[in-house]
Amino acid sequence: MTCLFNSFFCIFATTRKTPMSIEIREVTSKKELKQFVLFGIRLYSNHPYAVPPLLMDDMTVLSKEKNPSFAFCEARYFMAFKDNKMVGRVAGIINHRANDRWNYHHARFGWLDMIDDLEVTRALLNAVESWAKEKKMTAIHGPVGFTDLDREGMLVYGFDRPGTMATNYNFPYYPEHLASLGYLKDIDWKEYNIQIPSVFPEKHFRIAKIVKDKHNLEAKHFRSPKALERQYGKKIFDLLNICYSELYSYSLLSDDQIRFYIKLYLTIARLNFVSVIVNSNDEVIAFGFSLPSLTKALQKAKGRLFPFGFIHLLKALYLKNKVVDLYLMAVRPDYQIKGASALLFAELMPAYAKSGFVYAESNPELETNQKISTLWESFDTKHVKTRRAFIKEL
Repeated sequence: MTCLFNSFFCIFATTRKTPMSIEIREVTSKKELKQFVLFGIRLYSNHPYAVPPLLMDDMTVLSKEKNPSFAFCEARYFMAFKDNKMVGRVAGIINHRANDRWNYHHARFGWLDMIDDLEVTRALLNAVESWAKEKKMTAIHGPVGFTDLDREGMLVYGFDRPGTMATNYNFPYYPEHLASLGYLKDIDWKEYNIQIPSVFPEKHFRIAKIVKDKHNLEAKHFRSPKALERQYGKKIFDLLNICYSELYSYSLLSDDQIRFYIKLYLTIARLNFVSVIVNSNDEVIAFGFSLPSLTKALQKAKGRLFPFGFIHLLKALYLKNKVVDLYLMAVRPDYQIKGASALLFAELMPAYAKSGFVYAESNPELETNQKISTLWESFDTKHVKTRRAFIKEL
C-alpha cells in the first residue's frame, strides 16, 4: 500500500481481430496499463464479496520499472474489446527462475478478468498461448503472478464468501470457461475460517513454555514497524524462502524482491499481530504476520487510496473488527517437529481474543501442504473456499 504510480515499460503494440469481432490490444503505455488495472476493479464494482486491489499496488506490480521480479521474468498484457468497449484482460508471464527450478518450460497467465462470453475468454487466452509458443513454452498455467506472494488461484468453491486483500474473487463462469477451453486442474488451494477461542487454553501456554525453554527460543517484540523491518525484515523473508521452496511453482525471492516485499508488508504491520521467534543464534525460526480484515475497507476505497480510501483502511486497522486475516506464516523445517508453532499461537491467539476477533481467515493453503494444515488441528476450523490453478499443454 506504500506503492506509487510509476511509468510502465512500453513494448511493441499488436492489435488483432478475431473472427467473432473481438479485438485484442496489447498494453503499450502507462495510460493503457491503468485501463487494464481499472477493468478488474470496475467489473466487480459494488460486488458484495469481491475485494478490489489498490490501483497503485497493481500499477507497481505490473510495472517493469518498479517490480524487481522483471530481473528474471518477462510479461505481456492483453485487453479484449467488443464494439470498442473493453470486455476483458489477461497478463502473460514467464518466470525463468521458476522454470529453471522446476525444470519445465511453462508460461503463466494472471490478472484474467472478462465478461461472461466464452469467445472473449478464448481470444484472451489465445493471445497468451500464441506468445508462449513463440517463446518455446510447452504449457501454460494459472492464474498465478510473478511470485508466490502475488494473488493466485481461481475460485472454484466459496463464491458466497467475502475475499481478502491477498486473494482474487471471480464469478462462477470463470472456471467453466477454462474447462471448455481445454484447461485442466493443476493444483488447489484451500482456505479456512478458524475460530478464535475467547480464552486461550492454559495447556497451550504450558506447551509453549516447554518448547521455548527446551530449545532456547525467544519471542521478539517491537516498538515500531521500522524496528521490525530493520532488525528482522531480511531474516523473515529468508525464512520464507526456506519454508516455501518446495511449494507449487515457487521461485526463490531475490534480495531486491525481499526489499520490495518488506516495504509492502512490514511497513503496515500491527505489531501485536506479528510474531517473530528466534533461536539462540538470533535466527528467525518461526514467523506469523496477520492484520485485521481489510475486506470492507478496500471495498469502500474502490481501488483508490486517496482522497478518502486511506481513512477506511485506517479504521479497519485500528477500530473494532471481528475478522483477522492470516497472511504469512512459516516455521523452519528443523523446528516444526520441535513444536515451535506453539509459540506462534501463544503469542497471537491471546492478542486476537483481546482485540475482539471472532475468527481468523487463513491464507490459501496448498492441498498438498500437510504441514500447514496440521497447525489448525487444535482449533475449530471450517473449510470455506477453494482456489485452483489450471494448466494446458501447448
